[in-house]
Amino acid sequence: MIITAEHLITGDGSTVLEKAAVLIGKDGKIAKVGKKEELTAQYPEEEVKDYGEATILPGLTDMHAHLGYWFSQPDSFNYNDQMIMMYALQHAQAAFTKGITSVRDCYSPHGVCKTLKLAEEKGFITIPRITHVGEGMCMTGGHCWDEVVEVDGPWAIRKEIRKQRRDGAEWIKLLTSHRSHIPEYTQEELDAAADECHRRGIKCVVHAGTHPSIQMCIDAGFDTIEHGTFLTVEQAQQMKEKGIAWTPTIFAYTYLYEVCKKNIEEGNADVFNDPVAAKEQRDYQFYEPAYEAYRDHFKELYDTGVTVCTGSDMVMYGAPVLPIAQEMELMVKYGITPVQAIQTSTANPAKVLGREDELGMIKEGLLADILVVDGDLSKDISCVYNVNTVYLGGKTVYSQGVRFV
Repeated sequence: MIITAEHLITGDGSTVLEKAAVLIGKDGKIAKVGKKEELTAQYPEEEVKDYGEATILPGLTDMHAHLGYWFSQPDSFNYNDQMIMMYALQHAQAAFTKGITSVRDCYSPHGVCKTLKLAEEKGFITIPRITHVGEGMCMTGGHCWDEVVEVDGPWAIRKEIRKQRRDGAEWIKLLTSHRSHIPEYTQEELDAAADECHRRGIKCVVHAGTHPSIQMCIDAGFDTIEHGTFLTVEQAQQMKEKGIAWTPTIFAYTYLYEVCKKNIEEGNADVFNDPVAAKEQRDYQFYEPAYEAYRDHFKELYDTGVTVCTGSDMVMYGAPVLPIAQEMELMVKYGITPVQAIQTSTANPAKVLGREDELGMIKEGLLADILVVDGDLSKDISCVYNVNTVYLGGKTVYSQGVRFV
């Protein structure tokens, strides 16, 4: 099959092709990329789908999702293991409606993502390509202590990493800062976590948004730093040199700031129907400087060359689901181009996940995980909301408002 449109963004952060086409092979991979006229003439027997004034680009990636995060549900008492799995499944499949074909889950309840992937392998379900951490870990009484595993001390951390790896974790996650500048894990503990992961040949991600935790995580050598809300230019340069990627989750903090501010101004108590939102409301004073930090410094941090990835981290009840489009829209608002923003959700995540030979670009030999949006996305980032069709491995999983899963 050949798909074609007026515009094609390869995902490398700069290349835009006009009147281009993609030949999708029977193996679900991209067989060829070229001009529409040339490909249709060369392969006259192939079905041609012409999307017209639209843009072809790689499927998007959410590098910070929580597919099985049920804690914020108002009727959380109803969420037994079976309900959590159903919730995670619908959350995963909703990704297709957003143009998302790959997800890194940054913790869900034990076994959720492993089971989803097994069900997909058996052909029971169709879901995005999932890479997942274990349950996540924090110090005793640390950030999200009631959702993740509490572990203290370097050797206990090493043991927990080995346990989570045994149980199928593909990455390891630590949480080491919350809404204050007091670090949670010690440098010795962070060093042990990164060392144990890399010694075992797996990667590690860390929640760190404040100082000095950010610097401690850079020094330890984590593979990605999540949030990095108050990251400095000097630290971003260090991250580039050490190959540490940054998932800023700008929209999550912007959304929390705007919602909390509105609730205070309007005297709205409905937020307390969501226990997570109620907790966040108490941290309102953190969100204004966080919002301003992203707004005022994102572009200069991006310009250091640090690898930036899109991540949603949206867990509040009633909030937008997997808002990667909103994340990219804010990146463009704060100074980068639409084509550069697309790279943060395509080629960059594939590289960080170690799957650049399979995913992340419109390139011959890679899997045909492809998004088609109406309009010229290279000129207008808001076109990313105009999801027309999504292909996963060359198969249509979403088109014109209909999900084929």
